[in-house]
Amino acid sequence: MPAEPSGELARLLSHTERRLAQRLAAVLAEEGCSVEQWRVLSIAADGQGHPMTEIAGYALLPAPSLTKLVDRMIADNLVYRRPDPTDRRRVLLHLSARGRILHERAAHRVHTDQVRLLDAIGDHGELGRTLLLLAAALDKAAPDGVPDARRAGRA
Repeated sequence: MPAEPSGELARLLSHTERRLAQRLAAVLAEEGCSVEQWRVLSIAADGQGHPMTEIAGYALLPAPSLTKLVDRMIADNLVYRRPDPTDRRRVLLHLSARGRILHERAAHRVHTDQVRLLDAIGDHGELGRTLLLLAAALDKAAPDGVPDARRAGRA
């Protein structure tokens, strides 16, 4: 039988996320990369080209902050913008050769650290699956008595 929720889930997840982000920042700093840059590099690494709105959602950044970050990354020759071939009004972001090299080096460090961390807690993929289930449940339901803005068409 599952344990009773303690009412501390949000605090525990926030604390864990903060510590994990600090750890990620330290790993990435070894490559001269920030967490925000890492997120932009990661989504662009598939080579498909992505619009800024999609990248902002993935990178967890508001659009103005993302624009400033991408401008700096362009100046550092890590990414470049190109018009979308199917919709010339949109601009897609791509990795440059230098950005791909940085992503590959950083991805190796991040992967090694995450494997080490998950091995330390004996995880074999359960944590990731559980967090995906939790995110999906949060997307579907609002707490009792609280209207869900997404379903009401206000989000």
